[in-house]
Amino acid sequence: MKLFKIFSLFMLLALAVNVSAQKKYVMVIHGGAGTILKKNMTPEKEATYVATLTKALQAGYAEIKAGKSSLDAVEATIHVLENDPHFNAGKGAVFTHDGRNELDAAIMDGKTLMAGAVAGVTTVKNPISAARAVMEKSEHVMMVGSGADLFAKDAGLEIVDPKYFWTKERWDGLQEAIKEDSTKAVLDLGSKKSGLLGIKNHDYKFGTVGCVALDQAGNLASGTSTGGMTNKKYGRVGDAPIIGAGTYCNNETAGISCTGWGEFYIRNVVAKTISDLMEYKGLSVAEASKMALDKVGKMGGDGGLIALDKKGNVAMPFNTEGMYRGTITADGKIEVSIYK
Repeated sequence: MKLFKIFSLFMLLALAVNVSAQKKYVMVIHGGAGTILKKNMTPEKEATYVATLTKALQAGYAEIKAGKSSLDAVEATIHVLENDPHFNAGKGAVFTHDGRNELDAAIMDGKTLMAGAVAGVTTVKNPISAARAVMEKSEHVMMVGSGADLFAKDAGLEIVDPKYFWTKERWDGLQEAIKEDSTKAVLDLGSKKSGLLGIKNHDYKFGTVGCVALDQAGNLASGTSTGGMTNKKYGRVGDAPIIGAGTYCNNETAGISCTGWGEFYIRNVVAKTISDLMEYKGLSVAEASKMALDKVGKMGGDGGLIALDKKGNVAMPFNTEGMYRGTITADGKIEVSIYK
């Protein structure tokens, strides 16, 4: 009887270890957060989102399985999302008030803490590759505007006519925003909650894609890419390309990519705060992510984030109605979700 109990205990422990191993995540992605309701989604459009998120995960996973770096996995994954017009990045970028597409992106290596970013580029087909080029082929961290476009061209990246980014859905969105004046900056003197310029209906106006990957060598990388904010003016830049705000990665803690109302993520330095909470307070990736996002919410901001730690634990908190998101485990199991 005693031997039977010992054997049973051994089997339970083995099962627990096996379950734990199956739950080791090697990649997590997001495609933006906001007022995403199932009642407003057609079955066809939902299937399209799920298919693209799945394809993106498969692309990055193929890199990891081939022994490539987490940076390669992040870049390959985000390429898929940037090339799909349903997401506000690359081909699907929203329009500024002046009818332009201005794209931002950032990438970071958790092993070396090297990082690269671009903001306001208009001719780079895949801004995430431009961000990586800044990191690996220059002594800088961020380049902006025409200078970043020129650097990307000199670096040998694919350059396109700005018309490449034009899509009817995004153009119609701009016309609607202008008509409703829903992103007009008006000083909200009566609000002590946000302390920002008031923006109505903001969750329709933001969107981002992001990825965090963990490779076979145990190195993390994170990346974020976005088309910014519909009807934005004056060269506004959000949190996505700002290292420490919308993007951060450190092998000792986690890789993070954020999505949402960028001004709040910048003011709270959300991505770096998550890493710091893990490093200095010993919080788990889930605890740190929740705490950082809760602070954004208390200040009046909304959105979400993805985070993956060096042990393969994942967090995907959001305080909106939905967030396009997905994960893949070390053994290739894919999970994709959209709603709460």
